Amino acid sequence: MTTSAIADHSVCPNCDSAASGNYCQHCGQETHLHPASAREFLHEFVGHYVAAENKLWGTLMRLLFRPGALTNEYIRGRRVRFVQPLRLYLTLSVLFFALLKLTNGFEMKENTPEAQAVAQEMKKEAGKFPVRPELSKNESGGDADANEFYDLVPAALVPRWKNFEHLPREKKSEVFIEGFYHYAPTAMFIMLPLFALYLKILYLGSGKRYGEHLLFSLHTNAFAFAIFSVMLLLDYGFARFVLWLWVIGYLPWAMRRVYLKGRFGTIWRWLLLMLVYSITMGLGFLGAMTAGILTASH
Repeated sequence: MTTSAIADHSVCPNCDSAASGNYCQHCGQETHLHPASAREFLHEFVGHYVAAENKLWGTLMRLLFRPGALTNEYIRGRRVRFVQPLRLYLTLSVLFFALLKLTNGFEMKENTPEAQAVAQEMKKEAGKFPVRPELSKNESGGDADANEFYDLVPAALVPRWKNFEHLPREKKSEVFIEGFYHYAPTAMFIMLPLFALYLKILYLGSGKRYGEHLLFSLHTNAFAFAIFSVMLLLDYGFARFVLWLWVIGYLPWAMRRVYLKGRFGTIWRWLLLMLVYSITMGLGFLGAMTAGILTASH
């Protein structure tokens, strides 16, 4: 669209309808437009989220410091004044995984006790891997159970596993990490409906619909991404310890505020939810790293 066309306020540039005033009567778009600029985009962001309606700060204050309050506000119908739940979740998740990669969150110094413990555990797990499919029973030391593993693997995937087995140890670590970075956000997003489903089962008879449980899941997971993002930027052990305590206490506090159950009813539901969801998350991350192996070994 040319500058002269934008300057014509008598015709709406969006729907081509006759327009009078500052807004189109048919589609609602502004009629006084000018060529896009970086200053315009910055002004729009600041004005929409910070200055005009205070959406961003009001949302973050309730999300971070008042467990469950943001969910209750949305359920009560107070929605325009806050950032939409899905947009909030996606923004904070993208921020977290970007920081995770930029800060090398998975890198550890080789000489630390933690790194040595992980290395020992990896050696133990490596001994449990099935032998390569090209080895016979005699060559593999008679481990028939290990060879039977490959009978369960689709034939099309076996060459990719073979390629992965021949990679150097450092390259295998890179494949695992890249697979996590690439597929973990998708896995976390897919697990959201499962988290909501677990809540639905735990609170049968509460009268809440599945969509309300999904709303609670979006807010609590967005909170976790926000706090973990802060942790990645902090080098102080005590500050991280305090944040971990807040993460642990946040969910049961939010559950009690939203679902209005007593302490005992909230605690046992929280413990069961954490157990089941931890298993689900472990399987999800395993699937993410496996997908990374299969992709990198193609």
